[in-house]
This record gives sequence, structure tokens and C-alpha cells, in this order.
Amino acid sequence: MPEARRPRIAILGRFAESTSVTRYAGVVNARRLLELVWAAGGEPLTLLPIANSNWAERLQGIDGVLMPGGSDINPERYGEKAESSELYGIDDLQDEVDLSLVTHVFEQGIPLLTICRGTQLTNVALGGTLLQHMDNPHYHHVAEVTFDANAKDLGLANPTVQASCYHHQALKNLGRGVVAIAHAGEGHVEAVRYEDAKSWAFGLQWHPEDNYDSDAAQLAIVKTFIEAARG
Repeated sequence: MPEARRPRIAILGRFAESTSVTRYAGVVNARRLLELVWAAGGEPLTLLPIANSNWAERLQGIDGVLMPGGSDINPERYGEKAESSELYGIDDLQDEVDLSLVTHVFEQGIPLLTICRGTQLTNVALGGTLLQHMDNPHYHHVAEVTFDANAKDLGLANPTVQASCYHHQALKNLGRGVVAIAHAGEGHVEAVRYEDAKSWAFGLQWHPEDNYDSDAAQLAIVKTFIEAARG
């Protein structure tokens, strides 16, 4: 019997000013994130951010979309001025392309998983806002997070997970149909359900790629996403 086809997962690339293997600026995704998608049964594909993309054309043959982590979103996108000196890496083209892709994904009912910046960006796309800088940023921070709901929908046998975080911002006002389903000990949102989506659609504030090879729960979440994309 031939091996089942791997669902093709589009991951929008992130602009980098420089990388160790290119002479100039790069378009990148985290190696561990791509390896996680592969380990979960998917075929990760990095997309170049291009303004005014025809997503119906570009996503032909794509089974799911993963919005990855990255730098900060321009606060003007959620109706605020920059109020923190900790903001970094703001790129208006990146924001524009991210927002347009998320909008298309919701319109077309494509399975969606969002991670860190991807979750913040999706909240903004749906009319929400962000806390520009947390009092206690979660840099290289591992916290126990317990789901209030939807743990089984994410493939979790146990509602408590060890979340490996790297973020200094958090969701503030939730956007349309963004439902908080897990919180950190300090109270900020660590996972969400996009209840108005036409297909499987969830978001994490942490990075499951950090410890997926030592924590089966992280791999289980992405496997569940891949199976939704397969279906």
C-alpha cells in the first residue's frame, strides 16, 4: 500500500535582516518549526511574503496554513501608537501580507494553526488588540498551562502542558470569535479557539517546536492540525 500523501502546510516566511548562510537579507522560518511539521506528518512549505498576493492562486494544492512566530506588529494595525521602547522588528509589508493571508484563510475555511506572533496577528486581524509590553516578559520561559476547554480538540490526553514561551507581548482585547481556552499563571491568554472559522482553527501563544521531541503533547497538537488538514 502506498504511503499516504503528506498534507501540504503553507508557512509564511519571515523577513530577516541577515542570516548566517546568506550574504544579504533572508526570508526564513525556524528550522525546528519545519521539522515539527514534518514529524507530525505534514510537508512544510515556506511562502515568500508578497504584497497584493492572489491567495486563491498561491494556495492551490495547500491543505493547511500555519502562521508562525516572528517580530512585533505595528501598533497602528490595532489603532494605537507605539508606546514601548521594547517593540522590535516592525515591518509593514510583513504585517500587510500576514493580515491578508489570515483573512483569506478564514474566508475559505482552510485549517489554521497560529503560533506566538501568528496568534497575536490573527487576533488583530479579527479586531483585537495587544498588550505592547508585559510587566514580566516570557523570554526563554517554560510555564505549566492548563486548558479550560478544547484540550481534546487539540489532541491532548491531559489538559496541562509545559509551554515553552518567548514573547514580550500578549493578547489584550480579544477579536471577533477569538475565545480564550488556556491561560498562564499571571492570567494572560496562552491558547485560543477561533470559533467563527469554517474549519479546525486554533492558536497558541507559546512555541511547540521548542520541546516537541521531549514532550509528546506538543507533537500531538501539531499532529491534530495535520490530520485536520488531511481531512
